[in-house]
Amino acid sequence: MILSNKKDAIHRAWLYRVLISIVDNPNFNDLYFKEGTCAAMLGFLDRFSVDLDFDFVGRTEDILKIKNELKSVFKDLGLEIKDESEIVPQFFLRYPTKDPGERNTLKIDITFPAPKNNIYEMQKLIDVDRIVMCQNIETMFANKLVSLMDRYEKNGSIAGRDLYDIHHFFLNGFNHNEEVIKERTDLELKAFFLKLEKFIKEKITDKIISQDLNMLVDYEKFKTIRKTLKIETLMFIRNEIEKY
Repeated sequence: MILSNKKDAIHRAWLYRVLISIVDNPNFNDLYFKEGTCAAMLGFLDRFSVDLDFDFVGRTEDILKIKNELKSVFKDLGLEIKDESEIVPQFFLRYPTKDPGERNTLKIDITFPAPKNNIYEMQKLIDVDRIVMCQNIETMFANKLVSLMDRYEKNGSIAGRDLYDIHHFFLNGFNHNEEVIKERTDLELKAFFLKLEKFIKEKITDKIISQDLNMLVDYEKFKTIRKTLKIETLMFIRNEIEKY
């Protein structure tokens, strides 16, 4: 996975350490890897990613067991649970650093229930030398398209990295799982992309793009893409609208 800053090597090491502990543990066979870190490790994304995200595809009654077993893993690794959600399986973990000003928090986020139309496949993660069940790229792309607006509708926040990832996936010619978009939004594809186009035009600002991306993308690359990211993404979305 690409580093935007040499200091992020410590964070990446902890990401890998936690990921290995999870994928090597048979108690977590129902946790399927996804999102930015997964995409970056598979070579689908060219930015640094700071979180670990999973879909839980097991039984509802096993969620509490999974949460408790994860806490045991974190304790064994010497990680402090800085905060956790009472609603969903989500943890903010603090790892030791020498400089108090450095990044020292790792988020683990687990989605349950996962969209029924998500598609997964076994993938080789070269960075950690493991074969892991992951969302396929079409599923990742579809969920990322939905997440840009979904994040805002749920908690009022907008992540510039979502826009960057959408742009990158379009730019590389990846397809998206249409059924995931329909399932998550209850919209047909043209209606969804019209809504997404309007949202980006009205809500995405240069400030949002800069704040979120300048720590995740190489500086030279950030300078190049910052001015055209919104315009080019809207162009790709307009192409999608014209298909339907």
